[in-house]
Amino acid sequence: MKLKKLFIAWMAVGMGCAVYAASAANDDDDRKFQISKNLDILNSIFKELDLFYVDSIDAPKMIENGINGMLALTDPYTEYYPAEEMGSLKEMITGKYAGIGATIRYYERMDRIAVIEPIEGMPAAEAGVKAGDVILSVGGKEMVRGTMKPQEFSSKVSEALRGEPGTSFVLKVQRPTLNDSTVMEFQITRKSIRQNPVPYYGMVRDQVGYMVLTSFTDNCAKDMKKAFIELKQLGATSLVIDLRDNGGGSLQEAVDIVNFFVPKGQEIVVTKGKLQQAQGSFSTQNEPIDTEIPIVVLVNGGTASASEITSGSLQDLDRAVVMGSRTYGKGLVQTTRALPYDGTLKVTTSKYYISSGRCIQAIDYAKKNADGSAARIPDSLTTVFHTAAGREVRDGGGIRPDIEVKEEKLPNILYYLVNEDLIFDYATRYCLEHPQVSSVDDIVLTDEEYAAFKELVKSRKFTYDRQSEKMLKSLKEMAEFEGYMEEAAEEFKALEQKLNHNLDRDLDFFARPIRNQLEQEIATRYFYQRGAAMQRLRDDKALEQAIEVLSQPERYRKLLSAPEQ
Repeated sequence: MKLKKLFIAWMAVGMGCAVYAASAANDDDDRKFQISKNLDILNSIFKELDLFYVDSIDAPKMIENGINGMLALTDPYTEYYPAEEMGSLKEMITGKYAGIGATIRYYERMDRIAVIEPIEGMPAAEAGVKAGDVILSVGGKEMVRGTMKPQEFSSKVSEALRGEPGTSFVLKVQRPTLNDSTVMEFQITRKSIRQNPVPYYGMVRDQVGYMVLTSFTDNCAKDMKKAFIELKQLGATSLVIDLRDNGGGSLQEAVDIVNFFVPKGQEIVVTKGKLQQAQGSFSTQNEPIDTEIPIVVLVNGGTASASEITSGSLQDLDRAVVMGSRTYGKGLVQTTRALPYDGTLKVTTSKYYISSGRCIQAIDYAKKNADGSAARIPDSLTTVFHTAAGREVRDGGGIRPDIEVKEEKLPNILYYLVNEDLIFDYATRYCLEHPQVSSVDDIVLTDEEYAAFKELVKSRKFTYDRQSEKMLKSLKEMAEFEGYMEEAAEEFKALEQKLNHNLDRDLDFFARPIRNQLEQEIATRYFYQRGAAMQRLRDDKALEQAIEVLSQPERYRKLLSAPEQ
């Protein structure tokens, strides 16, 4: 009897498995049918449009829009690169390209493309090209916009400036002078360009070293290693690593940088995806440089991806104090897939999980808010994990710093001053009036110089979009609609007087952040990215707090220890 019951039980299990397998097979078949059916429909619709639509259609553009619409349902990091855009993808991954080594963009006042910043040591800078130079022609071909949109115009000029290493051409520019402008020509030979991911490192206090990393491009770990060793030779006994506004890059480079500070064989990242090939484990492969030196890592909302692997892993391993504001929260990994006709698909294939086992992805792209935007994972749904020492850390929502330092919010007016090239134009004028500056410390705007900037702003009939005025107008309309306007008229009048547009007052009220931006732009003109980084450090609250923590060994140790029970 028992054997009969056992046989029946096994039969039931077997039948259940068979039903499940059949159901799974049917689901898979149905999915394949739906894909085939809808691709057939899509293909037929395009053919019908191409044949019968009243006007001729731009077939490549229509198909490209269809591709982009399809990819918009995934995440912002899954992108299609046709063959002609492969250079930009390669540049993003490696940080290298062949050209003159200069940042350019559309300059509305001249309806031309202007040089924004030559890269230190690269062909443009070596030839004498300066920020503020307006490009007239490249290799004898005049660069005019015509009917192109500004972005298309910028791409066209950028393409003309790039080419095979070793090829030469004449660059003609119009350079502003104190009284007018002059036309200049430069013979430039293109070369392979690589932006330095460590634009500045140095001693910021006695025995406190500092280095800033701007991106995780190929071989950036070698640049970091060189900087770190030199700082140690200069006497650094503690270290600040600045990853603020570093959008990330190579996962392997992040692991290699963490390896400087943790032992060989330590697992740093695990990747998990739908397919077996998306699974992976990344551990430190080399002997470390220094496993004892106290470290503070500076982060902010612009710290993302590989930057979060670095800061988060050092936090999980209790190897560094993370300071600043919560990071962006990108826990997704992309790989490239070859497509027909030399195109490439950059596609998200997995999520990464750092040393404590947490994934810090902040946005769930599979879920949408009521307005159609991707949903952010609420803090209430995050899970607690623990560092090596037992400190609590959470998944979802980026890396939460051990010490929070609130970032100063930049005023609205500054955005418009930058966008309308007023900061840029004043820096150009300043450099004409000051041909030489001996150091970044000498770049401090006097009251007279700031007054000259204010006069430049007013001479351009500058206006800007004040959000407070917009909100007040909306509030008045709502009060009128709901019948409260008559009773609140006096209050609205008083508020209008306080919020009225007063350019002189706003330029004075927000003078500090505007001066900082001006001085940073000017420092870049004389000392390139190195100068910009040095100027930012002159008034850096987060750096000051980092130095304070590093100067207090007991506090530093407690921050990295498990809380007392």
